[in-house]
Amino acid sequence: MTEPLLPSKIASLDAFHFRVPLETPRINAFGKMTHRPALIVCLRDEEGAEGWGECFSNWPSFAAEHRYNILTEIMAPLLVGQHLETPEKVSAYLAQRTRILRVQSDEQGPFDQAVAAVDIAAWDLASRRAGVPLCQMLGGPGSYIHVPAYASGLAPGTAARTAEKAFGIGLRAFKLKVGFDHDADVAELQKVRDVIGPDSRLMVDVNQSWAMDEVEAGIKAFEQFDLGWVEEPIPADSNLQEFAKIAANSSIPISAGENVRGLENFVDLMTKGGVSVIQPDIIKWGGLTKCRDVALEALKRGRRYCPHYLGGGIGLVATAHLLAAVGGDGLLELDATDNPLRELLAQPFPELLNGDFHLTTEPGLGVAPDMKALKPYLVSG
Repeated sequence: MTEPLLPSKIASLDAFHFRVPLETPRINAFGKMTHRPALIVCLRDEEGAEGWGECFSNWPSFAAEHRYNILTEIMAPLLVGQHLETPEKVSAYLAQRTRILRVQSDEQGPFDQAVAAVDIAAWDLASRRAGVPLCQMLGGPGSYIHVPAYASGLAPGTAARTAEKAFGIGLRAFKLKVGFDHDADVAELQKVRDVIGPDSRLMVDVNQSWAMDEVEAGIKAFEQFDLGWVEEPIPADSNLQEFAKIAANSSIPISAGENVRGLENFVDLMTKGGVSVIQPDIIKWGGLTKCRDVALEALKRGRRYCPHYLGGGIGLVATAHLLAAVGGDGLLELDATDNPLRELLAQPFPELLNGDFHLTTEPGLGVAPDMKALKPYLVSG
């Protein structure tokens, strides 16, 4: 019999909610963010080993409080005392035990995100116990672990300044938020392209804000900027035939996936929707267990796996480990705006060298929260 990755019973699941006010709100086409939240979990076994995970908590503004309660009042009591031998069994158990409750409350998303956080923590715990980097536990290399990164978070009004700062620390790929006003989007793109030069890669995120009759003109206007992809041009729950029509008529690759749940839906997005850049988010759905399946399926079908990520440092580092494990020509999304919760949640924070995010070869994630430094930002936990 194969040795269990998690040989001991689960002793505790603790959650910690942090919040940092923003002097300048973060702008998206669907709204603005006035503070940066982070919600992390610590999973411990009866021998004292621990693993860290992160839960999506960006939207709406009270998302962290709600998911904190799901994790502490529902997930933790279900887990304590259980002996679940693998990370896959941990997340499957939680999904099964909360099935009726999530249907009754009509809250698939928040429950999926809570399970994803625990799944990430279980993988971290398992790889720490095994004494190997998380990347290796997921099937990737165990040494010299690094992935290429791109700067995201470039927003109207500050995009050029943010791009210049990111360019100065070695990043050579960038993503701008668009979908506000056609002429303003084009003008902002020109400013960014002027800053980063013709050789850097540039992408845009429409954040689901275009109607179908706006897509053709929008993409046509963007062609002059040599874009790597146009992300979520229409709402994520649109008919796949609409995605397919856009992809067939676009000279720029179409990307999507951060708001998709279920492997079968990702397959449909690729085969029926024609989307060529696949972007699951490990803290929004699936954790490492299911997003690894999506990544491998995307690569098998000749698509690019470029995971979406916007959150704190634990989820970022876990995303980087998964990207390194599956390979391909994907890019790690690295928020270029200031956020102390990114670095303080993941110490020692990985180095960015020549545009690559370098992970340590320490067991598990190789990082952990600096709880003392984080104390001023702690809301609950």
